[in-house]
Amino acid sequence: MAKIDLRRRAEIGRQRRIKSRTQIVEAARFLFTSRPIASVTIEDVTKQAQVAKGTFYSHFRSLDDLRAAVAVELSHTFEDLIDTSGLYAADPVARIAAGCAVSIGEAQRDPAWGALIARGACAFPTFAKPVRECLKTNLRLAQSEGRVASFSIEVGFDLVFGIILQAIRSASGARMSPADAKDLVQAILRALGVGTEEADLAMRRIYETTNVTRDSGSAQTI
Repeated sequence: MAKIDLRRRAEIGRQRRIKSRTQIVEAARFLFTSRPIASVTIEDVTKQAQVAKGTFYSHFRSLDDLRAAVAVELSHTFEDLIDTSGLYAADPVARIAAGCAVSIGEAQRDPAWGALIARGACAFPTFAKPVRECLKTNLRLAQSEGRVASFSIEVGFDLVFGIILQAIRSASGARMSPADAKDLVQAILRALGVGTEEADLAMRRIYETTNVTRDSGSAQTI
């Protein structure tokens, strides 16, 4: 009788679970992008993922759990875009500008991602939380350094996040050019009270010395 390799069997089982979970999340992302999120059912997801309903429940207790998983994935992707943009981590104004520029650039590169971000910001309450905290932190730092106007942090967040969400919608719908995106980011900085000279410097840092948009997997500047 052949000896059973329990370790190998366990590894195969683990890989299958990872694969099936990935299929479910990717199916949900596709459906959430192509139709109203609230209309998507478990049956829709399992059909799109080509898995049994029992497989769905082995990973998620409900659609809410699946939505939360998609929200976490979106949040991590959003954070990674900023962290890998090459921006100066210690400069709050540059990081605000980078977050704006990189998110618009990614929506232009990947319209499906942009559409999901725009929808998910409203449909997934947990999605915006880390983005909100990051933006608020940078706004507070910039205010403490006297580099932006003195206003409520909530007002500053709503100003930036609201404009960016609309910009992502436009970018994912091919209604915004790279030049438009650049002008919009600069307009956001000016609306926050950043001085003209500093806003110009931040824009040069972003669009001349960092990788803001990517095309077919390779980096390029706008």
